[in-house]
Amino acid sequence: MPTSGNEALDTANLRPSLWIDGRWTESSDGGTREIVDPSNGSVVVVVDEATPADARDAVTAARRTFDDGAWPATAVSERAALLSTIADLLQRDKEQLAHLETVDTGKTLAESRIDIDDVTSVFRYYAELAAVHSDRLVDVGRPEILSRVVHEPIGVCVMIAPWNYPLLQISWKIAPALAAGCTMVLKPSEVTPLSTIAFAKLVEEAGVPAGVVNLVQGSGAVLGEALTTDPDVDFISFTGGLATGRTILAAAAANVTKVAVELGGKNPHIVFADALVDDDAFANSVDHVLTGVFLHSGQVCSAGTRLIIEESVADRFVAALAERAGHITMGSGLDENSETGPLVSEAQLKKIEGFVELGISEGAELVVGGRRPEDPRLAAGSFFLPTVFDRCDRSMKIVQEETFGPILTVERFTTEEDALRLGNDTNYGLAAGVRTSDSARGERMVRGLRHGTVWLNDFGIYTAAAEWGGFKRSGNGRELGPSGLSEYQEAKHIWHNTSPTAAGWFSTP
Repeated sequence: MPTSGNEALDTANLRPSLWIDGRWTESSDGGTREIVDPSNGSVVVVVDEATPADARDAVTAARRTFDDGAWPATAVSERAALLSTIADLLQRDKEQLAHLETVDTGKTLAESRIDIDDVTSVFRYYAELAAVHSDRLVDVGRPEILSRVVHEPIGVCVMIAPWNYPLLQISWKIAPALAAGCTMVLKPSEVTPLSTIAFAKLVEEAGVPAGVVNLVQGSGAVLGEALTTDPDVDFISFTGGLATGRTILAAAAANVTKVAVELGGKNPHIVFADALVDDDAFANSVDHVLTGVFLHSGQVCSAGTRLIIEESVADRFVAALAERAGHITMGSGLDENSETGPLVSEAQLKKIEGFVELGISEGAELVVGGRRPEDPRLAAGSFFLPTVFDRCDRSMKIVQEETFGPILTVERFTTEEDALRLGNDTNYGLAAGVRTSDSARGERMVRGLRHGTVWLNDFGIYTAAAEWGGFKRSGNGRELGPSGLSEYQEAKHIWHNTSPTAAGWFSTP
């Protein structure tokens, strides 16, 4: 297989690739993996791939570092300062990290740059929150009793991240864990580990003590059991697919290990006719629906993959949407002219092709896309055209199942009640969007939708200060916001009797 030929990208410092107990090391069995640029099939770099024994060493290091007490006892101000230093280093190395993210995932460089800015904002947010997240006094109505609820780090955390937003998703876990005083083992996706390796070097440079952050990479099939069944692990945070999430929950049950999982979604984007009051509003709505589903080639857990649109405007809207989708510029993420890049791998492309075949067999009307592009310049990459299926209904698997690719299904409704019913008629509940000019209707809809994030007249935006997570099979627990910090803390109640006397329950002989 050819090498990447990307002269501007420095990958020489990505090996050794395992960081355990403050030391960069190779795999204990010498195992490696080729990391492939999905835009052209070339090998970007070869990284070390951990064994279960390496994973055990990483957990042991995190356990020992936590139990010796130095890091959990570190002043909150010092931990906050480290988070701020990491944020500064992220901005210093923004271009290098963005390039790594792009050649790893295929997303455009413009999006990768935004990702690094978002990662930076997460670290800055938790640096500030750590300093103000205080203990609580409880008034029990007795002057001699001092009752306090204090927050302590949960302990050793295993963090398993997905391949679509490697550094962003892992930052949602690392930043609050460091703020809380936890120790941790990171496992990025084996498909996209590069930015996480580079990030770990920044953590080391920032001065985080040895053993606090440990990094192993490799497939879940090899490392999953070692990381999720280890009795020395106190908490597991996983972002990824439903099937893997179920496996992790079952594995952790034996040790009653706490688990938080974010398992994707099948997210509705509901458009009412009253949102399309003039040509500008119509064009803006088309633009938001287009961006909501085809950004990063649809490889987004919160992508608006289900357009649920009022019947009276559906034909015109779908036609305009298909026209825009057919003109999206595809190419390497490093090409500044590209509007979207490839799918992350050939395996993901074949999965999307299977969903298209399924949609056609189920009777959905293919409006645009549905195949690989014909441009010979894209032939070596894992590219797939933005695809729209009209005349869909809830009986179709293509409407029910998370495709995680550039596929939009279109369902139609006639009443507000129908729209709400369709929006909630899913096993998932991660995110949803509503477009309407009727503020009362908008409020009814956003309150009625059973999804963890609901956008009204917008789509896809988030802030580090607000909780993120899903209802139903989209998972449990929350990341970001104050709750994202609480996930990495245990609440302890301290009852202090300042004037102790005899209990007097039993008689004195």
